[in-house]
Amino acid sequence: MKHTLALGIGLAVAATAAPAFAQSADGWTGGYVGGHVGRASKPDDGEDRFLFDTNLDGNFNDVVRTAAGADAFSPGFCNGVAEGATPAEGCRGNSGGADWGLRAGYDWQVGDAWVFGVVGEYAMNDIRDGVTAYSTTPAFYTMLRKVDHMYAIRARGGFAFGERGENLVYATAGPARARVENVHLTSNGVNTFTDSGDHTVSGRQWGVGYERLIGDNFSIGVEYLMTELRDRDYRVRASGPAPATNPFILVDADGTDFRRSDEDLDFDSLRVTASWRF
Repeated sequence: MKHTLALGIGLAVAATAAPAFAQSADGWTGGYVGGHVGRASKPDDGEDRFLFDTNLDGNFNDVVRTAAGADAFSPGFCNGVAEGATPAEGCRGNSGGADWGLRAGYDWQVGDAWVFGVVGEYAMNDIRDGVTAYSTTPAFYTMLRKVDHMYAIRARGGFAFGERGENLVYATAGPARARVENVHLTSNGVNTFTDSGDHTVSGRQWGVGYERLIGDNFSIGVEYLMTELRDRDYRVRASGPAPATNPFILVDADGTDFRRSDEDLDFDSLRVTASWRF
């Protein structure tokens, strides 16, 4: 809701302020290069938690139990990064951050109003997405991920309006691919932890925007974009050396695998765009 409101405000500001700078517009057909700056929202947690595979059969539906049969992770989980070994010490929540990047594309204007195009983009952002599990030891186990960089190619289509067709509202959508950094943090100094998985993930983007031609070769705009990345391969294995009664090696001596329950990294971005058109 807050992003929708911000987009509406941005569109209104651009529509009212830009006429003072607008010159003649020769249409939207042609190529362009440019960039964007803005802010990405904190990731959608979806009540994330850990899932465990104690017998290493590939099914993450097990409960890690102590030698006495109790749930070793009964203290629970939090969406964020642990501040200490117990839930009482707090959990630092996930956060959004700056979103910036470069883009290039081409538009075709059909008749007086319809505009269709394609845009390729390289982007970076500062979002952090963590989940923590607490064991009865006590100890914390945190899985933290961030987008290192991302590539996307999107189609866009919209409607030009205004005295010279200098305003454009559009929808955009397409595939995305990103390098996601996953790390594991823990206060457990007894077990050995090994992580694995593909850090290059795929997904999709979709959104809406407004753009205005300023003279013949420049345009500015605002864009609201939603991103969904399928980060499903990252795993951590907890193994020995440890006593045979250690919960992680109690079922299988090779250890226990765990992963996040939320396999999608979802976030929204609100951006200001600027392009040189030719």
